Amino acid sequence: MKNIKEGLHLFSSLLGLVFLVILSLSACLPRHRVVFEKRLEEPLRWERRESRGVQYGMASWYGPEFHGRRTSSGEIYDMYELTCAHNTLALGTMVLVTNLENGRSLELRVNDRGPFTKDRIIDLSYAAAKILGVYEKGTAFVKVETLGPWIEEVPRYSLQIGSFSEEGKAKQLANELRKDFKNVYMTIMETSTQRYHRVRIGPFESKEEALSQAERLTQMGFTVLVTTR
Repeated sequence: MKNIKEGLHLFSSLLGLVFLVILSLSACLPRHRVVFEKRLEEPLRWERRESRGVQYGMASWYGPEFHGRRTSSGEIYDMYELTCAHNTLALGTMVLVTNLENGRSLELRVNDRGPFTKDRIIDLSYAAAKILGVYEKGTAFVKVETLGPWIEEVPRYSLQIGSFSEEGKAKQLANELRKDFKNVYMTIMETSTQRYHRVRIGPFESKEEALSQAERLTQMGFTVLVTTR
């Protein structure tokens, strides 16, 4: 019994000694043991694109009936690609199109000519129209900004097949031509005394392409004027 008591006393003494050693060591250690890594927030990434040549006007879109057909650039039109048709910008130009009716914006590449409808400035692919919210309505008021790198514009040629003071005759000729040609359009020229409705095909990127189509029209019995205006 006496040996047990002595053993317990010795164990208690050793335990107390260990506690004192741990306490003394802790006093020598740094006070703050938990270190929190301060993570820096990743800075926002801004992309700045220079733009010029801003246009405002109506946009429309074209899809299934032209899908798989050759565009003015020579590419095959794919309505699921982010492309567009424009009448004055050089083919290959990148544009930023903003739907001013809902604020949506999208970068597109010009690979075709059009639209050939009065008061419209750009034709969107089906995919672009869906993203910009133009598909359901059919048209929308947009802003078109050309983006760098800049592509130098080249002269374009059009073919004039007729000029009429009567709009009905011009429309009749245009409808006849649309059976064989895709890019048929009408323009109006006014003088101080008269209004003329001109029927044209184009534009064409090269004089050779314009002359080739002019020869085809001549063989069909039409009188053709090649113009750059």
